[in-house]
Amino acid sequence: MYRVIGSVKSRAFRVLWALEELGQPYTLIDAGPRSDTARQYNPLGKIPALADGDDVMTDSVAIMTYLADKHGGLTAPAGTPARARQDAITLWLIDELDAILWTNAKHSFVLPEKLRVPAVAPTLHKEFARNADTLADMLEASGDFLMGDHLTVPDILAVHCLGWAFGAKFPDLPEPVKAYSKRLRARPAFRAAQAAEAVQADT
Repeated sequence: MYRVIGSVKSRAFRVLWALEELGQPYTLIDAGPRSDTARQYNPLGKIPALADGDDVMTDSVAIMTYLADKHGGLTAPAGTPARARQDAITLWLIDELDAILWTNAKHSFVLPEKLRVPAVAPTLHKEFARNADTLADMLEASGDFLMGDHLTVPDILAVHCLGWAFGAKFPDLPEPVKAYSKRLRARPAFRAAQAAEAVQADT
């Protein structure tokens, strides 16, 4: 059984959702960033981590990609043009949504107060709004999901980022993006991941 190290209210949620979509059992081990438990699995103290037997993977997108490849779901096959397009979308989302949200978080509460630059927020909001418009165009061209007619890793990444943006009070999203997010958040696997209960690490 997989062990996911992190919390539902972190990027670990992406891993939990992917595992639920893939129908794979897991245990969620409660751990915050830079905690002793997190450092047991990742010396940097970052979450999430995934333990698969004695092997430990880090980074939410790397973990999702590993799981998708291993279990043959949520992805186009490696070495195909479709996979190259999927990876391009994934990397775009990391650069244009996730990175903006993380920069906003750092300058809101993560960094020590003396290192924060709150004045950067309007620029980040404007950049995110522009990229959300681009996402709307991508969805209009692709259909129900970013890769067409089935859920893949970039959809999980995108919807998690959109929820993060809403919680961080970013500007309102385009209607097609809101509808897409609402539809995917209604999936049973998303709801099951939301309800995942963490256990304490073994001492």
